[in-house]
Amino acid sequence: MEDLQVLVISGDPLARTGLALLLRDQEGITVAGQVAPDEDWLAPNENAAPDVAVWDLGLNLRSGLDELRSLGPAGPPVVAIVADEADAREALAAGARGALSRNADGDRLAAALRAVVLGLVVLDDTFAADALRGAPAVSQELPESLTPRELEVLQLLAQGLPNKLIAQRLGISEHTAKFHVNAILGKLGVQSRSEAIVQAVRMGLVLL
Repeated sequence: MEDLQVLVISGDPLARTGLALLLRDQEGITVAGQVAPDEDWLAPNENAAPDVAVWDLGLNLRSGLDELRSLGPAGPPVVAIVADEADAREALAAGARGALSRNADGDRLAAALRAVVLGLVVLDDTFAADALRGAPAVSQELPESLTPRELEVLQLLAQGLPNKLIAQRLGISEHTAKFHVNAILGKLGVQSRSEAIVQAVRMGLVLL
């Protein structure tokens, strides 16, 4: 079996080096390159493209999230390295398929990279505990109040897709996608897309 080709992304050269060193001795994993987020790193052909990326969002979190969000389905699956549970929620909402703490060691990082390549979503256990701790009791009728179409939109929201891509996936207009997103936020009693994802996980509507 060929090694998993991993791209290391960070605006901090020291962070890039540190992540590459963590992965250096992991069996079945090869660091294919190290880049800054603003570099034109998407390969021109699929044969040269990385299988997965680990992205340290430590410096310039907001611009990093914007870069991550702009990738959409064009880029490889991303495991984000973040400072806390709030940043983890934002990274997942922006399209990351995993979020790990800065304290994650090489074994945990390698396991997360392998998992997202297989289509799974990975969340550091400390972040998951924070997200789920003290979850409010939820009415059993609330899941039924979401229409089948809203449940479809919610699943795509959990994948970090913007309204435009949600509309393309479902064959609807972007205006209609935005309408469904707003309806979901209202029914879940939240103000943002990231809060909707966390609330949906608590209610068992989506799995991360």
